[in-house]
Amino acid sequence: MEIERKFKISKLPANLEQYKKKEIIQGYLCTQPVVRIRKSNENYILTYKNKSNFNQEHAVISEEIELPLTKEAFEHLLSKVDFGVIEKTRYLIPLSQDHTAELDVFHGRLSGLMFVEVEFSSEKDAIDFIKPDWFEEDVSKDKRYRNSYLISVSSLEELHLDSEE
Repeated sequence: MEIERKFKISKLPANLEQYKKKEIIQGYLCTQPVVRIRKSNENYILTYKNKSNFNQEHAVISEEIELPLTKEAFEHLLSKVDFGVIEKTRYLIPLSQDHTAELDVFHGRLSGLMFVEVEFSSEKDAIDFIKPDWFEEDVSKDKRYRNSYLISVSSLEELHLDSEE
């Protein structure tokens, strides 16, 4: 079970280089349900994700299963992904309340896009979360911030992030 919230950010935290980071390449074999492959540094993962309670008010709750892949299996499946891949750097930034901000800074056709996710241990934890000053609007329910949607976007301009969808 994955319980998460996603936020726009107003500014990058100072000294990003001090935080652990992951260089991520991911693609989607299917988006409903989500079947994703990911290279995260030197780890290769196949993920199955099914939104079990997308209508929950304060967070997105998903059933998620992750399985390890070999590099060879990842490369084989990479040739079968829909659309293309997403490339991003994910910074792991410790927060209060034993949470971690996962700041995604996108590269390639989505260069300039940034947002942050926080995972929670329970719905109550998600509801009680006090966001840091550098977090802005909660976009957990906005499809434009879902990676499974972003793979179909050819450029950042196509997202129309200044308007409500």
